[in-house]
Amino acid sequence: MAILTFLLHLAGAIMLLLFAVKMVRSGIERSFGASFQRWLTENNSLIGSGATGVMLSLILQSSAAVTLLAAGFAAAGYLAFPAGLAVVLGADLGSALIIQVLSFRLEWLVPLLLTVGGFLVVKVDGRQLRQVGRVLMGVAFILISLQFLRQTMEPIADSSFLPAVAEYLAHDFITAFLVGAALAFVMHSSVAAILMCATLVHIGALPFAAGLSLVLGANLGSAGIPVYLTRGMAAEGRRVPLANLILRGAWALGALLVINLALDPALLLIVSPEQSLIYSHIGFNFSLLIVALPLCRPVGRFMVALLPVRAQVAYDRPDEVSVLDHGVLESPQMAIASLKRELLRMMGLVERMFEPVQRLYESGDKAGMRAIRAQDAAVNAALLQIRRYIAAIPIDTYTKDEVKTVRSLMDYAIRLEAAGDLVSGQFLDIAAEKRDQQTTLSPEGWSELVHMFEAVRANFRLAGNVLISDDLESARALVTEKTEIKQTERRSRKHHLQRLSAGRKDSFDSSNIHLETLRALRDLNGHVAAVAYPILYRNGQLLETRLIRTVQTEAEG
Repeated sequence: MAILTFLLHLAGAIMLLLFAVKMVRSGIERSFGASFQRWLTENNSLIGSGATGVMLSLILQSSAAVTLLAAGFAAAGYLAFPAGLAVVLGADLGSALIIQVLSFRLEWLVPLLLTVGGFLVVKVDGRQLRQVGRVLMGVAFILISLQFLRQTMEPIADSSFLPAVAEYLAHDFITAFLVGAALAFVMHSSVAAILMCATLVHIGALPFAAGLSLVLGANLGSAGIPVYLTRGMAAEGRRVPLANLILRGAWALGALLVINLALDPALLLIVSPEQSLIYSHIGFNFSLLIVALPLCRPVGRFMVALLPVRAQVAYDRPDEVSVLDHGVLESPQMAIASLKRELLRMMGLVERMFEPVQRLYESGDKAGMRAIRAQDAAVNAALLQIRRYIAAIPIDTYTKDEVKTVRSLMDYAIRLEAAGDLVSGQFLDIAAEKRDQQTTLSPEGWSELVHMFEAVRANFRLAGNVLISDDLESARALVTEKTEIKQTERRSRKHHLQRLSAGRKDSFDSSNIHLETLRALRDLNGHVAAVAYPILYRNGQLLETRLIRTVQTEAEG
């Protein structure tokens, strides 16, 4: 019974730690996620990219999350391989610095974080402040989970079982290395895995030498997480995490062999065992960054040879082939699932059209504009096929709720087609006008538009999740983002008018372009976010009208 109680408490502490780390990361992503692409891609030097990786890892509290972002932008062509690898190497150092901060004895801070964070989440309506509260509560939960973990492990530190295992790991450093790698991979968080190791070393349940081997293994395991998660990505995206795994794995294995065979692990005991372990982890990542940063470009050539881009043939375009299945029309659930897959494909087409628009505002490339207009035909064709598919559905055999679902999906298909027309029409017309008139936007105005572009791109991804999952919380988040974009548009319009009042010539010359782009971005986001409304209606989360109803109208009187 004692063993079961210990295992239950240990599992609870670990799950709370993982949940808290995820809570902090998701809170920050919801607040600043739309800006991550600009942060990742605006640096041209490897040192700057490495510093960006450190910063993003400190913000997201996860080097794996930064690696996934870098891989995604590399696959989309926004981030070159050397810069992407530098970002990931910096992110690993940032993750190590996070562990140092969280290892401090900050239990006294827990009540304050819970009070302030809970107040912001429960009592404040502002989206940004609510997410700040979420982050504060997540940090408090991390500290609570570490305290819980220490309390769980302390009673068995003097038992015969744990010292025997710890002593074995101290002498068999290869096994300890592999256990650390597996631990970090299974937990999907190097921060959580290394914090747990540091806690075990602190209470004396694990020798320093064994903890050091575990930490080196955790570095290898954490580098394997993004490789696994990007296994279905294009070759350009898979190169960055795989290169990081090769470099990190080789450096970790080399450090393991040198420390245990050529040196004495006790030489690294410069302060307390727990703090020395964390210092060793930081030193490992810092040394890897220094050594590997100049190798980013040569490694890039090796990775291109290792993972070449597969040649595309003309007919290999699965995203332009309808996925509607006419053989399942008699089955409502299967037919609705088929419609959702087609809508997701249609959304991807529109998103691909919108993706280069921001760059076209700067370059005015005519060939790029023609390519976008040509893609609009595929969106129109998708809507036509969805109409024919729904027309063939035997509505009489469907329930009332199923008919409502089909109609809501048809409505969303119409909204997506309108979104495609908006991109190929108004956006490109504005970009062409800007090019032909050689108009230059004010630095402040362009920054405001870039922020709006980023937010709309992020909402495309969120809308896709809502379409597939029917998740109420995600639907609420999408509508909240829509409201935020409307508020951002109003603020930008207000600032633009203030610049006009101040006599800014660049704002006066670009006024039409600035205001029309704001309106087009708001309208496009409205089309994309429309997928959330049927879910909110079904769950009673949306009013039929925003007009205030009186008890009795004057007409009734």
